[in-house]
Amino acid sequence: MKYESELQYWINCFAKEGGRFNNGHYADRCLRMAEEQDDAFLKGKIVADFGCGPRGSLAWTTAPALRIGIDVLATAYLNCFGPCMLEHGMVYVTSTESIIPLPSSSVDVLFTLNAMDHVNSLSAMASEVLRVLKTDGLFIGSFNLHEPATPCEPQTLTETLLRKELLRHLHVASYRLALMHPKSPYKFMIENRLATTCDPNEKYVLWVKGTKKPVGADAAVGSPRG
Repeated sequence: MKYESELQYWINCFAKEGGRFNNGHYADRCLRMAEEQDDAFLKGKIVADFGCGPRGSLAWTTAPALRIGIDVLATAYLNCFGPCMLEHGMVYVTSTESIIPLPSSSVDVLFTLNAMDHVNSLSAMASEVLRVLKTDGLFIGSFNLHEPATPCEPQTLTETLLRKELLRHLHVASYRLALMHPKSPYKFMIENRLATTCDPNEKYVLWVKGTKKPVGADAAVGSPRG
């Protein structure tokens, strides 16, 4: 049911957008998350997006040596939207809920945009994301916090949960938290109206940038809340 609902969502989007996917917003979103002015930091890199969907989340940059979209439904998306997706200049890889079929330490830069709450096991997928990322590789993630679980998004993410499963394995360089705007989720983040506390009764957007620690180096996360 989860996968059927997710696929139907994208089928509806594809129809509403005239038989192709609009992806122009990804450049601004990804560069803001990375705190970069342009895509020069991706030049010659192997860059991946976990939970990419079919829209072409990395089509905005031609700087990388290779752009990889990772998604549990990648094969289903290609069956539905293949001709459109071929225009993205990306290699689409079908993951499972527990294994990303890429070699260990093969990715230089890994994005994930509001995808980690879609998986059944956050622990398993966080481990796989870290496995495929090179030591000192760059992780750039966007997470929605405190959203109630749904069939499509079974994880309710919190700062504590993300620290435990993912962030403690990173040297965190940037940790930005903002209230989620009810109509435009990233509005307060883009306006740099950052939160200094996290009310469990409110919904937030969290943007994290950091580099992968060597295996076994699990010191405290360098975030405002440790």
